[in-house]
Amino acid sequence: MDGITYKESGVDIDKAEAFVDKIKPLVKSTFRTGVLGEIGGFGGLFHLNAQQYKDPVLVSATDGVGTKIIVAVLMDRHHTIGIDLVAMCANDIITHGATPLFFLDYLAMGQLAPQTAVQILEGITNGCLQARCSLIGGETAEMPGLYKPGDYDLAGFVVGVVDRSQIIDGSDTAVGHRLIGIASNGLHANGFSLARKVLLELHGYGVMEEIPELGGTLGDELLKPTRIYVETVLNLLRDFPLSGICHITGGGLTNNLPRILPRSCQAVIQRQSWTVPPIFKFLQEKGNIPEEEMLRTFNNGIGMVLVVAPDQVADVLLRLQGLQEEAYEMGEIVERKNDAPPLVYV
Repeated sequence: MDGITYKESGVDIDKAEAFVDKIKPLVKSTFRTGVLGEIGGFGGLFHLNAQQYKDPVLVSATDGVGTKIIVAVLMDRHHTIGIDLVAMCANDIITHGATPLFFLDYLAMGQLAPQTAVQILEGITNGCLQARCSLIGGETAEMPGLYKPGDYDLAGFVVGVVDRSQIIDGSDTAVGHRLIGIASNGLHANGFSLARKVLLELHGYGVMEEIPELGGTLGDELLKPTRIYVETVLNLLRDFPLSGICHITGGGLTNNLPRILPRSCQAVIQRQSWTVPPIFKFLQEKGNIPEEEMLRTFNNGIGMVLVVAPDQVADVLLRLQGLQEEAYEMGEIVERKNDAPPLVYV
């Protein structure tokens, strides 16, 4: 019997090399000052100009997109899922006041589908441009037998920098501070296992089905890319001393906001203070989902929360309006007594 090749086992090295050549211009479009070399090496190189900082601290985060990928596969539309990937990482480090520097991605498929992979990389490069960071490397893995045809998974990794004296960690939050929420544009990339269970499995909606309550097809709504808040937050930080910033991801307001609160502080959220996008009301109604479950699973229309001194609220809201952001004063910080929960809704 003749010897078997790697290609015959399901991994096509030539196709992978052709894919890397094709995406090089996309990747290069994200390069900012500091990037050294081209993609294709064993590691991505980035020069940190430490002279720009008094005491630089690197901040990193990693994340994936989760089962939102299933919707992209059902729609055969992959050009925004990479934006979600960058957003989930970059929005995390901006909560510490860090400017994103560079990003790396990991794309895994059963067999490389170049057209799909290019769409994914188009989204990643778009997200990097929105987040002001450079895509300096990544990995595209073929794993036949592990992924079904058409399936894939995505993960990302971002590194940013902030001066140590400027790190935001919530420790400056105090009683009397106010909470400002910046709007999301939908589910972002969280809660999709529940959303798919309710809409696709229990109710049998198709992703191409027009949903009057949503103003379009279900798939269009579900694939809205996660908003990237980097430009907005960096703009605010130039002029306003934010004491806390919280990215509302899996766990919703209920589980995420307490992560940035000192032990002595309790967040009081005015539940009716912001506009909830239709997708959340639609989901809650179709799944008969309890309010508590909604608030600890989805962002419910708030993608980022800022903790602001009371005398800064009006100016921050005015600035956000000028940045074309929908923003709401949505609560306040009060004293947390004894074993009271860190967050309550009123």
